Amino acid sequence: MPEVLVSTEWVQQHLNDPKVRIIEVDYDPNTAYNVWHVPNAALLTWKEMRHPVIRDFVPPETFEKLMEERGVSNDTTVVLYGDFNNWFATYAFWLFKAYGHEDVRIMDGGRTAWAKEGRPTSKEVPSFPRGRYKVKRVDWGSHRAYFWEILQAVTRGEVGRRVVLVDVRSPAEYRGDVTAPPEYPNEQTQVGGHIPGAINIPWAQVVDPETGRFKDLSAIRELYEKRGVTPDKEVITYCRIGERAAHTWFVLKYLLGYPSVRVYDGSSAEWNNLVGVPVKKGDEP
Repeated sequence: MPEVLVSTEWVQQHLNDPKVRIIEVDYDPNTAYNVWHVPNAALLTWKEMRHPVIRDFVPPETFEKLMEERGVSNDTTVVLYGDFNNWFATYAFWLFKAYGHEDVRIMDGGRTAWAKEGRPTSKEVPSFPRGRYKVKRVDWGSHRAYFWEILQAVTRGEVGRRVVLVDVRSPAEYRGDVTAPPEYPNEQTQVGGHIPGAINIPWAQVVDPETGRFKDLSAIRELYEKRGVTPDKEVITYCRIGERAAHTWFVLKYLLGYPSVRVYDGSSAEWNNLVGVPVKKGDEP
């Protein structure tokens, strides 16, 4: 198992390790963390990671405060897990890496695996000594792709050649049959469809639906390589707002070791709402 991925057993063995901070990352804690959580786990909601005014992440000084409040210091081993098969946990992992945290990991299987294995749970909200945290570097360049880069690649005919765009949404979203996933029925885009040239490999194809864990790495590698997503290309993932795209980014970058993978977190919420931007419907890239 790659070092960035830890088992539920490993987490249970480190519940009270002062050098380890377990953090649950949820979309809605009222349906997850507040019902039950891993004992001694802190909570971080996806909204706390978002900038309060513009569509972006919180600035470094706010991230530092969020970490210190949860007892996290720069040398803390942070283990993230959450709901929706770790969508938002990997989203947070992406932010942690962009802000330079050295040792951050994902609990394989998230809440699904923990519950199905009958491991101990708690409703108690823990408190920790305040951490000491300083963002030492900000690296969006190797983590994030921007709209103008995608548009340039599309208009120059580079998509599918130098650049591989992976749309990780459901086939219905990719085809343009629906303009929002069922989880977010009130967050429709203006038009349905996908970025021209993007291939559709839904994020869920790498997860065992019964356990919530990632499938065997050889099977995952075959899934991507047979679709032309290979380590020699620049790979950009996208979805609706970036959380599912971060899940696939984590798989490609950290489980398979691809050297050049970024997330276009503007995703369809940006692309499919802009005037005059090319959009394609149907099953073909």
